Amino acid sequence: MNNAIILTNGLLKALDAKTAHGLIRGTERFTIKGVVDYAETAGQDAGILLDGKNRNIPVFENLQEAIKGLTDIQFLVIGVATVGGRLPGNMLTTIIEAIHAGLSIVNGLHEYLNEKPEIVALAKEKGVQLIDVRKPKTREQLSFWTGDIYKVTAPIIAVIGMDCAMGKRTTARMLRQACEADGLKAEMIYTGQTGWLQGGKYGFVFDSTLNDFVSGELENAILTCWKETAPNFIFLEGQSSLRNPSGPCGIELLISGNAKHVILLFAPKRKYFDHDEKWGSIPSVESEMEIIEKLGSKVIAVGIHTEDCTTEEAFAFQKQYEQKLNIPVLLPIQEGVDKILPTLKNLKNN
Repeated sequence: MNNAIILTNGLLKALDAKTAHGLIRGTERFTIKGVVDYAETAGQDAGILLDGKNRNIPVFENLQEAIKGLTDIQFLVIGVATVGGRLPGNMLTTIIEAIHAGLSIVNGLHEYLNEKPEIVALAKEKGVQLIDVRKPKTREQLSFWTGDIYKVTAPIIAVIGMDCAMGKRTTARMLRQACEADGLKAEMIYTGQTGWLQGGKYGFVFDSTLNDFVSGELENAILTCWKETAPNFIFLEGQSSLRNPSGPCGIELLISGNAKHVILLFAPKRKYFDHDEKWGSIPSVESEMEIIEKLGSKVIAVGIHTEDCTTEEAFAFQKQYEQKLNIPVLLPIQEGVDKILPTLKNLKNN
């Protein structure tokens, strides 16, 4: 794998750095050697800052310090996913510095580096790559939905959240890993740029795909995965949520992706969509489950995103919802996802 450093420029501890958070937790596409953030976090381990687990990924105040402290770095990965996919203004200077230092740039934002003539010219001069992960496919490269999804015999399980930044990708990845550790063959279909950055083989970038082709790209990814790997389970990474007004998403996974099983993630202490009162209150878990059931799918487990919760509160919420819903309730960060394995094995055997 190629060695890379992540650029967050002061956002490492913010929700906008969820791309960085995913890469810190694990990637099969890059070896992450460090994070460029700012003075307050410099000198600490990125894993400790993220979730208390040391991952030997040092944080640096600036790019110069990172280059001085690390060797054999090939890539700088932009580690933020901002609203609207805009490049934070303070990052462009660092990107130019990185290109001068001979680093290729991996960009997961909607603001494409390959559309900035001065950056393109500099990259060409220095012999480095500009990789815009979210650059849309051409129309000729896109797949249209065919109905062949109904040929897939492996259980398709959608990991859906009740808002943005609920840990959908992280949980889907953990589910795949837990299955593999238990001798079960599982694959994950990524639907965002971070899934690709983490090494995902099957998937597409949902929010960069023409709407007419979203269902077809989803179907094609699932079919290709099923034909090539014959997995016991296929997990679909969800995006946004069914009722977030800024970008409702998820019905495609249930209808076009034929996901008849759902793992639903929620944050019990989050009151409003995207933490914004004017966007509206997040509805109850029970009402979301009702909608999913009316669409022909079934919630087989829920997972708790424990933002703003103490450890005691997290486990109290888990107990409360297990008693209320009578299905497994996962605490992915605190406990992992092994609790759902018996449920998955029942799906496989039925």
